[in-house]
Amino acid sequence: MPALDPAPVSRGRIRSSRWFPLIWLVPIGLVLLVVAVLAARWLRELPDIQSFIADYPGATELPAGTPVGFPWWLQWQHALNAFFLLLIVRTGWQIGSGKRPPAFWTRRNDGLIRSKNPPKRHSIHVWFHLVLDALWVANGVLYWVLLFVSGQWLRLVPLSWDVVPHAVSAGIQYLSLDWPVHNGWIHYNGLQLLMYGFTVFIAAPLALFTGLRLSTIWPASLGWVPEKPTRTLHVWVMLYFIGFTIVHVGLVLTTGAVRNLNHMYAGRDDDSWIGLGVFAVSLIVMIVGWVVARPAVLTRLAALGGTVRK
Repeated sequence: MPALDPAPVSRGRIRSSRWFPLIWLVPIGLVLLVVAVLAARWLRELPDIQSFIADYPGATELPAGTPVGFPWWLQWQHALNAFFLLLIVRTGWQIGSGKRPPAFWTRRNDGLIRSKNPPKRHSIHVWFHLVLDALWVANGVLYWVLLFVSGQWLRLVPLSWDVVPHAVSAGIQYLSLDWPVHNGWIHYNGLQLLMYGFTVFIAAPLALFTGLRLSTIWPASLGWVPEKPTRTLHVWVMLYFIGFTIVHVGLVLTTGAVRNLNHMYAGRDDDSWIGLGVFAVSLIVMIVGWVVARPAVLTRLAALGGTVRK
């Protein structure tokens, strides 16, 4: 899950049954999706809704000075974030599985990082989760800085209340399977604007905050922040990222995959195959990372900064 959660296994395993109810989210979600599609198609037949969509087609007016297109740094930021998120969710799931980890790691209390109290033991899954989190946060901070320096933040932050009716209109169009017409190279529609802005400026910081609360570095003076509700919120943030990713990738591939992939992976607004090729390479890297991140490799890497024992 996308934040810090280094609670040692010695504090009590999380039983696998904890995750069992989450399995039901898939069939429930599919049923709700079918119902929503049928409802949206029915709504689009109503004269009032047709008039509403005509008045609010989905795209808000862009503020003056909004940049057009996607710069090179946004392309590799997007690929890196996808890579980190995949492995973070995987390690978060491993931490919550309740299974005994293959090894445990204890930080050496010397060098640049020292503490008065003896370092605590963590599972190898928690160690890898922390490493990934640190890289994900560093990438995110750099992303924030570049967003505001370049002016790209104007594409993610709604500055007018008319984004709400435009977002509702875009949602109805998406659910009816008759996509809203807009050029993503120039601007996002109202629904994309709200979702992307929420993900970047609310969900991501929330994931970081809840993870920090669950970590051993959380100061005792702030112990009044309840741990159990925070852990639940941390899990739900993870589920949000999973759901967002599924919907996001699904829409990218079904609303003009070649051009959309060119936007985000090649920085060009055409129908060439360059973006698809870069995307394919990024998928290969993600698969390799998934395969390589096995206990034999992780324990060797973890041993560089601490003591590893089974």
